[in-house]
Amino acid sequence: MNILLWTLQGLLAAAVSRTQKAFLSRERLISHYPWVEDFSTPTVRLIATAELLGALGLVLPPLTAVAPILAPIAASALGVVMLLAMLTYVRRHEMSAVALNLALLVMAAIVAWARFGA
Repeated sequence: MNILLWTLQGLLAAAVSRTQKAFLSRERLISHYPWVEDFSTPTVRLIATAELLGALGLVLPPLTAVAPILAPIAASALGVVMLLAMLTYVRRHEMSAVALNLALLVMAAIVAWARFGA
């Protein structure tokens, strides 16, 4: 079970740690992520920062054995981010992106549930 959880944590962290959202210009962001048109630049930067911190929180605390309770908290927070992303994609009628975010939400929920219970 531990190997499965580490695999899910690694995949989830890799999927959400796209830091280019924090550094690209607005025009380049819109060309890569059309949903950016719906949000201000500071909001997009906040989303990128939340995803990066969530990815770090999934992996670093359990690896270092320093405050490992942060891993399921990070997974829960990433689940909320994925749920909000799904709502944005549904509003924009981008159903293929909803499926990906649903998969990430399920992964985050499994990690949170298992790590809180361990």
